[in-house]
Amino acid sequence: MMGYQLRQLASGSYDLLLRDEIIGSVVRSGSRSKNTTWIIELLDDSPEAPRPAPFTAAEEEFETLEAVCRWLGDAPVRPLRKGSGVSALPVHR
Repeated sequence: MMGYQLRQLASGSYDLLLRDEIIGSVVRSGSRSKNTTWIIELLDDSPEAPRPAPFTAAEEEFETLEAVCRWLGDAPVRPLRKGSGVSALPVHR
């Protein structure tokens, strides 16, 4: 597998990219305690949609973000840059 990467949007929230195209999201579910899980969800979740390897379902669940990255072939994570002025939400002035 090649080409997966995660781009942080906010704490616990990432875009999932494959060859520079957003194909899904990765989000933390639960609190930061022992009941935390990480969920990957593909944007196209229709049953007949082809799924890129290693996906067998539209949603996959993991115990840690590190496990997500490993499963995606050691996908790199692009962190949120503080003070970069980049926002996931439009800014109205």
